[in-house]
Amino acid sequence: MQFLSLLGPIAYLGILIGSMATFSHLYRQRQINSKLRLAPYFPAHASRNIYLSLLHMSDSNPDVKVPDSVLRAALLSRAVEDVQRVMEVRTRKPPLAQLLQRGVVGDEIFQRLQRAEQELELEIKDVVNEANALAPNWGTHIFQSANEMVNNKMLRDKLDAIKATLPAEKEAWDAQREKARRELEGESVSRVKTQAVEAPAAEKTIKAGSSDEDGVIVEPPAAEVPAAAAAAAGGGGGGGKGKKKKGKK
Repeated sequence: MQFLSLLGPIAYLGILIGSMATFSHLYRQRQINSKLRLAPYFPAHASRNIYLSLLHMSDSNPDVKVPDSVLRAALLSRAVEDVQRVMEVRTRKPPLAQLLQRGVVGDEIFQRLQRAEQELELEIKDVVNEANALAPNWGTHIFQSANEMVNNKMLRDKLDAIKATLPAEKEAWDAQREKARRELEGESVSRVKTQAVEAPAAEKTIKAGSSDEDGVIVEPPAAEVPAAAAAAAGGGGGGGKGKKKKGKK
């Protein structure tokens, strides 16, 4: 009787656990299928496809032997593209996560980015193994060389962009210089006109001043007036003495 009384709860727990396990399995399978149906975040890896084609060319045609230098160059180009994709993922992931938290973008694009990041991790491991197979210990240096090549390419792109803007900047500078020259010439012409207008006025002022000076009566100094009066008095006295002398005679 006790077993029969416990049979109902045990059956209920079994059905509950089974249903939860089935739901979890179906949910995970659905998530995996949805991820597989997601569009790839990056386009097709052309450098990887070229390297694999060169690597298996000798398998399809034994008479064709691909030199190791060509394989190394193709693998290095593949590593360069991997570095570019890793830099792009690192640049886009933080702002995309912030936009996802704010609800600006959907979850699908962030899942695509995470899937691309996981694929890049596997791709990097594959490139390291291929590099070690082509040359001993090359896998520890191949991505360093690829990173230097990417930085060099970015620097050249910046220099090319600056060089492309040089003609426009030169035209703008020439236009600004011509404008400044015209402004300076306009100021010099205005100064010459102002001087030409002010010169007759100055001459009129000078002539008016000279005519006023000509009309002024110049009086002798005070020291000369007594001396002239004394001389006149002396002359008059001399004439009187002469007259007296004439009367005596």
